[in-house]
Amino acid sequence: MDWKHQIAQAAERIAGHVRRTPVMMQAAIGLDLPVDLKFEQMQHTGSFKTRGAFNTLLSSDVPPAGVVAASGGNHGAAVAFAARALGHPATIFVPEMAGPSKIALIRETGAECRVVPGAYANALDAALAFEAQTGAMQVHAYDAVGTVAGQGTLMAEWDEQGLEADTVLIAVGGGGLLAGAMAWTGTARRIVAVEPETSCALHAALEAGAPVDVDVSGIAANALGAKRIGSICFDLAQRTGVRSLLVTDTAIAEARRHLWRQLRQLVEPAGAAALAALMSGAYRPAPGERVAVLVCGANPAPDPLADPADRQA
Repeated sequence: MDWKHQIAQAAERIAGHVRRTPVMMQAAIGLDLPVDLKFEQMQHTGSFKTRGAFNTLLSSDVPPAGVVAASGGNHGAAVAFAARALGHPATIFVPEMAGPSKIALIRETGAECRVVPGAYANALDAALAFEAQTGAMQVHAYDAVGTVAGQGTLMAEWDEQGLEADTVLIAVGGGGLLAGAMAWTGTARRIVAVEPETSCALHAALEAGAPVDVDVSGIAANALGAKRIGSICFDLAQRTGVRSLLVTDTAIAEARRHLWRQLRQLVEPAGAAALAALMSGAYRPAPGERVAVLVCGANPAPDPLADPADRQA
């Protein structure tokens, strides 16, 4: 697969539909070294997922039944947003753990949002059944070429914005964003995957030598809670030698507070996971090493600005 070509085409395809998110180069954020940051939480619907959603829909013949997706919340909101923009009906399946903030965000787009018991894997089962019953087009959250190529546009964009880092830290759930980053970057930079200790599908797969099922829990599970890493991500991780670092919920929460206190950037726990690896010492840069961190995920639960009555919904 010529991933560079796929991602370049995706970038042309989605231009005008997604935001070019800002960067902060060599930011001094209270650590011992300056860090390059990209604020992808400022993307439409608050996450990079919009890139893959638009790329998939714009490169497909969407049937009259529309699109269906399973999501922990952010992917569903992105698919719903893209579907509305392009005039397609959308049905989104989310697990209960998605939380009221993300469920409300999906419903605000006009999509039908169906909440199912359990975790992301249960929502995916329901979405696959809906696809079989209705003929709707499935938009996978992370393990599809269209999704991965769309997410890869983030790294292509960051390069255009002058990224000079030796190492880029990226949080991982199912692996769509990481796969896109690896597909674009190859071995030109060191890509480091960061996962919560309690939701670590890539880490488990690398140890086992193949994707395996894992239990998921913790404060970032509604965004990073994939039960099994995507095969595209796993294959690229093996090919490029990417390693996975684990961080605690405590470290994620502290990194989230740090982003707010130092930069007034309010993100959900998953959005701070990559920074947590740097702050907690899970990743220790070599002397003179230039490090970049992707910040993503702007949908905390509960929504801090929601009406009090909505927070109880």
